[in-house]
Amino acid sequence: MKKLLLLVASLVLVFGLAACGEEKETYEIAMITDSGTIDDESFNQGTWEGIEEFCTDNDLTYKYYKPLEVSDNAYLDAIELAIEGGAKVVVTPGFLFETSVFAAQDLYPDVKFILIDGTPHDGNWGPDQVWNTADNTMPILFNEHESAFLAGYAAVKDGYRNLGFTGGMAVPAVVKFGIGYVAGAYYAADELGLTAADITFGDANYHYFGDFAPSDDHKNLVSGWYVAGTEIVFSAAGGAGASVMAAAADNSAKMIGVDIDQAGQSDTVVTSALKQLGNAVKQGLQAYLDGDFVGGATVVKSAINDGVALPMDTSRFTSFTQADYDAIYADLVDGTIVVPADTTALATFLAALTIDTSGAPTTAVIDNVTE
Repeated sequence: MKKLLLLVASLVLVFGLAACGEEKETYEIAMITDSGTIDDESFNQGTWEGIEEFCTDNDLTYKYYKPLEVSDNAYLDAIELAIEGGAKVVVTPGFLFETSVFAAQDLYPDVKFILIDGTPHDGNWGPDQVWNTADNTMPILFNEHESAFLAGYAAVKDGYRNLGFTGGMAVPAVVKFGIGYVAGAYYAADELGLTAADITFGDANYHYFGDFAPSDDHKNLVSGWYVAGTEIVFSAAGGAGASVMAAAADNSAKMIGVDIDQAGQSDTVVTSALKQLGNAVKQGLQAYLDGDFVGGATVVKSAINDGVALPMDTSRFTSFTQADYDAIYADLVDGTIVVPADTTALATFLAALTIDTSGAPTTAVIDNVTE
């Protein structure tokens, strides 16, 4: 019996030592998801696909972490978990991470942070708000108003005349999407020699849902637009865009997707106003890999550096051609067209056109101001 107990004790000791000697698997590149998942067919997915492609091509280990809830504390917990798991670079997709990255960049000075679509701040929205981008953080912003301009321009050039716009919430990026869409639509109408009577796009067809999640309420609202004659709706609303797709499908209508190419989600998607998320994160990771990571300042992706686009290979245009797209894109690159990014600039932009734009969405509805 003593021999048996000694044998068992020996085996326990051997296996225990073996277990202690095992190295915990680590992941050099980490992504923290926001309120969605990596297959949300929106912001998370576009960023994650860029990480996957880059890390596979460069033989880097990578993993994503989903926070337990949507809160700064939960995001910080997920960042800590990623760093404990070996992360040398943490990628955070979306403005929801601005406050958590603000804290994390100082807590983990040896870790690199790539913050997509946001800049770090302390979360105090009052006059004493503190903004700070540390040397280990690379915020990447996009000129989303340029991609939306391309979408609005292409839609009108392709024959759509009754337009709509839905945003998730009136956060800066979404507001800029709407502004660019209005500018592009009316610029194309002006080029075509249309009159105000030819274009229907006013306050009644411009709406912020108040969230980024799909719902029957969102679907029903947009269905009402389609029934009333709206032909195409641009939805810069994250997951809530699925409600617009469903409404379009029910009414044999069309919509425009956002952030990533959403043509595969529904036949109703004519095109998508792209932020080149994958390209942006791959460029940031390449800088890290090359030892050239430069933090402390915001990187802006625009038409000039291939940061925005329409996916012409999957777009369902009937008359808008690749040549048309290349020509208008070149005008953005060389500065012939400067797309407005706020309502003041939009008013100036529209006033310079020949077409009467008095029926366009007003500043109050675009800025989501209640008077």
